Amino acid sequence: MAACGGQSSPSRPTSVTAPPASSVQPPPSVPTAPPTPREFYLSGAGDIGDCTLDGAGRTATLLDHLDGTFFTVGDNAYMSGTPDEFRRCYDPFWGRHKARTKPSAGNHDYVTHNATGYFEYFGSAAAPPTGYYSYDLGPWHIISLNTNVPVDAGSAQMAWLRADLAANPSKCALAYFHHPLFSSGQNGGSSRQRDLWRTLHSAGVDIIVSAHDHTYERFGKQDADGRPDPNGVRQFIVGTGGAKLYSFPRVERNSELRGAVWGVIRFSLRAEDYSWEFIPVAGQNFSDSGTDSCR
Repeated sequence: MAACGGQSSPSRPTSVTAPPASSVQPPPSVPTAPPTPREFYLSGAGDIGDCTLDGAGRTATLLDHLDGTFFTVGDNAYMSGTPDEFRRCYDPFWGRHKARTKPSAGNHDYVTHNATGYFEYFGSAAAPPTGYYSYDLGPWHIISLNTNVPVDAGSAQMAWLRADLAANPSKCALAYFHHPLFSSGQNGGSSRQRDLWRTLHSAGVDIIVSAHDHTYERFGKQDADGRPDPNGVRQFIVGTGGAKLYSFPRVERNSELRGAVWGVIRFSLRAEDYSWEFIPVAGQNFSDSGTDSCR
C-alpha cells in the first residue's frame, strides 16, 4: 500500500529575459532651479553717536544681525567729533563693527578742527586727509564723498570724482555723502551739491545716500534740477543712526516716503539691479522696501 503524501519535486529557477536596450527608458530628469543671483550687502545710516540718547545703541543692535559691508553718512559723534566723543558715543556701539565700516564725514565731525577726531578714529579707512575715496562691492562701484570740503565744478574733489568715474565704468554705482541736495526735513537741501549731482547723474550713478536731516526719506528718480527722470538718480536720506529725530516742515517734489524713526537701510546689490530695505529699531512699525534695476 502506497504511503500518503509523497515528496514534492524540486522547483526550477525562473529565467528573466532583459528587454532590448532600445526599450529601456532613462529615469526622469529632476528640474534644476536657476542659480540665485549673487548679492552683496551694504547697510548703514548717518547722524549716529549722541551720548545723551540711546539711539546709537539701538541701531547698532540692528547691525549685529546683518552681514556685509557697513557705511556711515556723517555726523558720527556728537556734538563736535572730538576724540573723546568718538570714544564714548560712537565706539561702544557702531564701533564694534569698525572693521567692516566704510565711513564718510559730516559737519559735526568737522567742528573739531580738520575733523582730526574722525580721521584719527577711522584711520586709513577714512582716506585722510581728503576724506573721499571709492571701492568696489561685487559688481557695484561705491563712492564715499566729503561734502564738508569744496565739491564745486573746479574743486580738487570734483576732478578726482570725474577721474574715478571714468576709470570705473560700472553698470551699477552708488554714492554717499552727508549733505543732501533735496530734503523735506528741517535743514532742507543744499544747492552746493548740484554740480556733484550733475556729475553723478551724467555718469549713470543709480543711488545717492545722504543724511544731515535726522529723518528717513526716499525720493523718486530725478535729475539734478529736481525734475522726474526715469533715467535719473534715486536719493535716500538716512539720518536715522541715533541722534535726535527731526520733523518734516515741507514735502519736496518727488518725495515718495518719509519717516522720523531710528533705523538703518540695507541695500542688496546684484549685477543688474538692487533692493532696499529700511529696518527700524525695535518697537517701531515704520519700514520701507523696494527693488529697481540699474540704469
